[in-house]
Amino acid sequence: MGLEEQELREWVRRVVNGEASRRHFLRTMLGLGLSGPLIADLLATAVPAVAQSTPGAPHAFIPTRRGGGGKLRLLFWQAPTILNAHLATGTKDREASRVVYEPLFSVNPEAEFIPTLVAEIPSLENGGRAPDGTWTIWRLKQGVVWHDGMPFTADDVLFTWEYATDPATAAVTRGLYENILRIDKLNDHAIRVVFKAPTPMWYAGGNAHILPKHRFAEYTGLNARNAPYNLTPVGTGPYKIIDFKPGDVALYEVNPHYHVPNRPFFDSIELKGGGDATSAARSVIQTGEFDFALNTQVDKDVRERMEQQGRKGRFHIAPGSQLEHIQLNRTDPGTEVEGERSSVKVPHPFFTDLQVRQAFALAVDRRTIVEQLYGAAGQPTSNFLNGPTPFQSPNTRWEFNLDKAGQLLDQAGWKRGSDGIRVKDGRRMQVVYQTSANLVRQKTQAIVKQALERLGIEVELKAINASVFFSNDPANPDTYSHFYADMQMFSPLSTGIDLQGYMRQFASWEIAQKANNWTGQNIVRWSNAEYDRLWQQAKTELDAVKRATLFIRMNDLVIEDVVVIPTVLRHTVVAVSHSLRGLELGPWDLNLWNLAYWYRET
Repeated sequence: MGLEEQELREWVRRVVNGEASRRHFLRTMLGLGLSGPLIADLLATAVPAVAQSTPGAPHAFIPTRRGGGGKLRLLFWQAPTILNAHLATGTKDREASRVVYEPLFSVNPEAEFIPTLVAEIPSLENGGRAPDGTWTIWRLKQGVVWHDGMPFTADDVLFTWEYATDPATAAVTRGLYENILRIDKLNDHAIRVVFKAPTPMWYAGGNAHILPKHRFAEYTGLNARNAPYNLTPVGTGPYKIIDFKPGDVALYEVNPHYHVPNRPFFDSIELKGGGDATSAARSVIQTGEFDFALNTQVDKDVRERMEQQGRKGRFHIAPGSQLEHIQLNRTDPGTEVEGERSSVKVPHPFFTDLQVRQAFALAVDRRTIVEQLYGAAGQPTSNFLNGPTPFQSPNTRWEFNLDKAGQLLDQAGWKRGSDGIRVKDGRRMQVVYQTSANLVRQKTQAIVKQALERLGIEVELKAINASVFFSNDPANPDTYSHFYADMQMFSPLSTGIDLQGYMRQFASWEIAQKANNWTGQNIVRWSNAEYDRLWQQAKTELDAVKRATLFIRMNDLVIEDVVVIPTVLRHTVVAVSHSLRGLELGPWDLNLWNLAYWYRET
């Protein structure tokens, strides 16, 4: 295995004893793809769990009243189209929903759990967690009301679990709850979550947005997508929706009954969608039209030039876990079967051949991509779960070698024809390579295309509007989950703290298809019995170190079989006004997780 169990145990010991940097340990574990709870559990093998903290605690600003800060202007160039995170397939929709909805807890950049809709974080010390990992007790915060004035109670938490786990709802969050056997209501403000088996994921479902039962009760199962509250949400969050035009703009106003005294600071929020990453960054840094722009993925030269010329804001780069990667379709996007293309019933004409997949991986020039397009905002990688030497798997490394790639294609029987394009059994090697419309991604496509064409592969590039590409509409054939192309590139939807959920995307039962409205997370349609077994084993492994090694082995399987081609480990890059304060950006939670604590300094 890539990460030796004894090496990890020794590092944990050194961190606990003050012989090694805790910050470096956190960054390294982030590189390995480990989630906040798993990192906390690793340290908890030798010391008590990290203390709870309060959002905004490091900041000196202490408000004396709610509101009064005017309008906060947010710009999402990938415009949100739905305000229900349980049905959302894109990060931009989850971020826009977080303005209104809240989870039981949030996670700060240091991987500490922050109580949100609970009074405290469950622990062994306060009696909230079973020593054998079989149950968790959540004690809810009292005095919380929904935006319509109805009280928030345990019934809402139970309902959200039932809503998300109903197969007919086809919720993208269903996997977060799969270890839960039942939820017992102890009283109006306390629940006991009972698990099907001992589990290290004692927090299961706690970071998902809680829905109001009294609003959604009539809209479950097959009727879930008809709920008017998918577009006009009623939450407990610091701001409430007043108008939403999908794909365009969302307007919010302060929640006068928010459960945190003297929060939030701003009176209203305008969340504007559309445009592109470059124009979004410019609107914050140079013109000052907006205060914050999400996901400002612009190339290195543009970023450096914009910062030199800008006077209104800056780029903020924080540790991130977003992985740019290329997916190779295991099914045939050109053949339709029973109303769907890319059907598991029809294998891909050449990506089922390991030598072909290896050749394509050798044709991706990661170093050039990073040096020309990302700079400090990214690093080349060959792993799906990333880690620095010596904790990377010894079985994975990246290489750009067109000579070796050509030899593999020759060995696989793909010979150059008279026009230079490779042919086998009368079939030309041609691919459609798609991604979302974004300047950095289009430039990445061009670099990869040039290398593939030198190998004798015909490449058609396709750039799809981001709001369409990441749409959750099952009738839209251009979504990444339909995958009606041979290759596609994007950064997979992060499940934040839930590493188990993140790695579900390669489980065989998660294959995206018509039967599940293309909500399955396994977009490449890959199936591997050993991977499935390791994933299930990790789900119940209570030893944090052993569990970490299981995830590293899962990574090895994905890379060895060239299920995907990892390219760049992206850091979080946003554009922020010079006057905006209170942000705590990290890899474990959404960018807007502590929006109630943002403020403007004049």
